[in-house]
Amino acid sequence: MIKLDNVSMAFRGRPVLDNISLDIAEGEIMVIIGPSGSGKSTILRLMIGLLKPLAGKIWIDGQEISGASEEELNIIRRNMGMVFQYSALFDSMTVGENVAFGLRQHTALSEEEIARTVRRRLRMVGLNGQESVMPSELSGGMKKRVSLARAIAINPQIVLYDEPTAGLDPIMSTTIDRLICSTRRVLNVTSVVVTHHMSSAFNIADRIAMIYDGRIIEIGTVSEIKKSSNPIVQQFIHGWAKPGEFAKRRSRRSES
Repeated sequence: MIKLDNVSMAFRGRPVLDNISLDIAEGEIMVIIGPSGSGKSTILRLMIGLLKPLAGKIWIDGQEISGASEEELNIIRRNMGMVFQYSALFDSMTVGENVAFGLRQHTALSEEEIARTVRRRLRMVGLNGQESVMPSELSGGMKKRVSLARAIAINPQIVLYDEPTAGLDPIMSTTIDRLICSTRRVLNVTSVVVTHHMSSAFNIADRIAMIYDGRIIEIGTVSEIKKSSNPIVQQFIHGWAKPGEFAKRRSRRSES
């Protein structure tokens, strides 16, 4: 469903991504982890066409997009939804209007059909009957759920999540994790999730890709990532301050 082939990116001459290659299967939940500033969110923006790579190619559902025009990208984006880190709701619009925004922009549905879709999507994310509420009245977790309802309103094939649990308490983070999984199950969407919360990554991922210093240094299932012999991966997933901690612990286990 998504393929990156030797993609490189830089900002103001500073390299951010260095020959990234990644294949994401239809219906898969791919989680991308890595330190802050490692290029995780840049990958999402490249996938949705908000950025163009300096080198390499990107395919979305078999269509190469790195050289696509804005008009062509808009057509491709109709099959994609994105949940932004800070929700990115329109403050002047109600919850219902936010969820309906893409439907009004990209479909010919009647207002009655739009209202029906909005109700259905809000019910999916546990916000039934909240159409008339303003974003300023919502908690952080509720805003994330509205953002997800908006992203899936147009029945996308792909949903991209940029730090969906950032700033949320553990209980609400678990709720968002469950919504990501249920959205995949109900709509059969392909999901790409950028996060630095390892508990969320382990809860939802089919596979995890770790990016470090602009390169993908490890890709695998949750079990494979947990057992990785790469000390940088182990340092990151355990939050160890020193890279050498992994070697010390492995040595202790072998001695015992």
